[in-house]
Amino acid sequence: MLLDLAARILLLPVLIGQAIFVVIRIPKLPEASGPRAGTVGQGPRLRLLVLGDSSAAGVGAATQDKALLGRVLNSLSAHYTIDYELVARTGARTGDALNWLRGRPAKTYDVVICALGGNDVTKGTPLRRFLRLQMDLVDHLQFDRGAQLVVVSDLPPVAHFPALPQPLRWVLGRQANRLEHRRRQLLNTRRVCIPLAFDLSLDVSAMASDGFHPGPDAYAAWGKAAAAIIRERSLRLDDDAASP
Repeated sequence: MLLDLAARILLLPVLIGQAIFVVIRIPKLPEASGPRAGTVGQGPRLRLLVLGDSSAAGVGAATQDKALLGRVLNSLSAHYTIDYELVARTGARTGDALNWLRGRPAKTYDVVICALGGNDVTKGTPLRRFLRLQMDLVDHLQFDRGAQLVVVSDLPPVAHFPALPQPLRWVLGRQANRLEHRRRQLLNTRRVCIPLAFDLSLDVSAMASDGFHPGPDAYAAWGKAAAAIIRERSLRLDDDAASP
């Protein structure tokens, strides 16, 4: 860690310049279009929330059916009647998502899929604040929103993002690894949480045209993995599900 800190200090002028260059250079892709709430499927009723940043919002996919939400719904709709909601916005950090939920009407969910933390890395949220906000978010979802399962997606593998030049890519990658390692330690103490690891091969073909967000193939693998976790978890659901 001391080596990382020393490197960041020495490289600070370069890192600032590269960060400005990246902000200017990376294309601003839109969030995926399509419904963000509704009911689909058949079977026991499952109340699902997808919460997060631009990746949860589907940046890199044209429509929601090709993004994370749609891929999860496609994998689960044959097994559950899913009342779904997507609450996500480009640029969101963990604190933003927590504030959104606290300001929204009381509503409960069985399962929440979280995709948060990438902007905490790129925008420099301090480690202790990041961990505190992440655990506050989990507590809110469990105790105030009734979540039986919170699927926490790993921080994005920024060390492999082709849009980021070196050494900025290396510095952000190291910070992401540090935050993820400490977060995993805390998540392992929460019975409702299951981490979802990114084991995707993020070459250019798996990513969006900006080299920074998932592409449709990456969303397909991500959604399939999240759906598998949900199906494997024994949930207490309402079996008297009405037709959508």
